[in-house]
Amino acid sequence: MKKTTKRLTFIATLCVLIFGLQNCEQKQKEETKEVEKEVIVEPEKPEYFQLRPEVEKAYGYSHAVKIGNSIKISGAVSMDDQGNPTAVGDLEQQIKNCYADLEKILKHFGCTFDDVIKEDIFTTDMAQMLEKSAYRAEIYKNGFPTGTWLEVKGLALPEFMVEIEMEVHKSE
Repeated sequence: MKKTTKRLTFIATLCVLIFGLQNCEQKQKEETKEVEKEVIVEPEKPEYFQLRPEVEKAYGYSHAVKIGNSIKISGAVSMDDQGNPTAVGDLEQQIKNCYADLEKILKHFGCTFDDVIKEDIFTTDMAQMLEKSAYRAEIYKNGFPTGTWLEVKGLALPEFMVEIEMEVHKSE
């Protein structure tokens, strides 16, 4: 009789334990489903910005696109509002003109050069670019962003000597 009682007690304890574990697993699955529902985020829509709408439409690009806190800025070149090259043959002035346009775009999004995290520079004359690049220290007063400098055979128009593109992170 004692053996039977011990077996029944053991079986009853085992059943309670199994039932308890199943109940815990069920609660855990329900909690996981609740957490999964909370994680769903609506997709962010891009905000497009055109500095020179007519020129950008003709060439088929937007000068900047913002999604969330990230802003991608197409390469800026030294041109007037009709798309004509400016400061032809003067790399230093072309650099300044590029940064002037880039500053307009940054201001549109409420940013400054401090928000730039990547800057890529394309030039048709790297030796001259290295000589004239000191102007960048006036732009980036709190440290330079990451980036790449490349010498290229040519840019969109033969008069362009430099093109600067950026990636920006806008802090909340």
